[in-house]
Amino acid sequence: MSFISYLINGISLGSVYAIIALGYTMVYGIAKMLNFAHGDIIMVGGYAAFISMNSLGVNPILAVILSVVICTILGLVIERVAYRPLRNASSPLAVLITAIGVSYLLQNLALLMFGADTKSFTSVVKVPAVVLAGGKLTISGETIVTVLACMIIMIGLTLFINKTKAGQAMLAVSEDRGAAQLMGINVNGTIALTFAIGSALAAIAAVLLCSAYPSLTPYTGAMPGIKAFVAAVFGGIGSIPGALIGGILLGIIEILGKAYISSQMADAIVFGVLIVVLLVKPSGLLGKQIQEKV
Repeated sequence: MSFISYLINGISLGSVYAIIALGYTMVYGIAKMLNFAHGDIIMVGGYAAFISMNSLGVNPILAVILSVVICTILGLVIERVAYRPLRNASSPLAVLITAIGVSYLLQNLALLMFGADTKSFTSVVKVPAVVLAGGKLTISGETIVTVLACMIIMIGLTLFINKTKAGQAMLAVSEDRGAAQLMGINVNGTIALTFAIGSALAAIAAVLLCSAYPSLTPYTGAMPGIKAFVAAVFGGIGSIPGALIGGILLGIIEILGKAYISSQMADAIVFGVLIVVLLVKPSGLLGKQIQEKV
């Protein structure tokens, strides 16, 4: 039963990574940018929900909605102020350095506003745990809600991309930004929408992550953000199914590594897997190999 319990916990953690990885994979797939401030948007979402519930006394569901709204607005502001002016920069390093700068800015603003002390996060999940096998296996409410939320988000996002005009515009911009603009597609608006969706998903991931692991600091989103980026690359960055597969596999590898090898080596194992995947299949599990233009 221990292995099954570890496997379920790995799927739960991997589902959070998958939701976060969607932000990376959508922004890269459509705007060809790596938004390394994405992990810190998770932290902002966690603090937004925490303050809403503990200081303002807001209902947990409303707190989640407020967190989503705040992160969505933050994502739009970051895209407009920090990334849009650099979209046609001569070097992609300009965007990368700016993303790192935005990340440190958000972390230090959180330190100034909330301090470095760890906050105890109250779970927003009220679903009771499920006890199986005569009490030998317990599945927490947080695990159930996290996995269900991940599945619903993945299905909804896939339908949105494939069945709506906005989703088709995203595909067009991803394929050829110049041609899409000539066809009358608002490229700036489409990329801004992508950032908004990714940031909203980061808020949901923040609430689920902090509910399962009830602590919150200005650095809460840093490591999950990096691991979610690893999951996106692992599954094939730019691929929505790849983000799901990469996230869940990474969560399982991390939990099993902690359980059977070493809790201190778990992060090293995760990044070691990334190195192996990049050596064997650089485009990721579901990524497409793109020929460089000469």
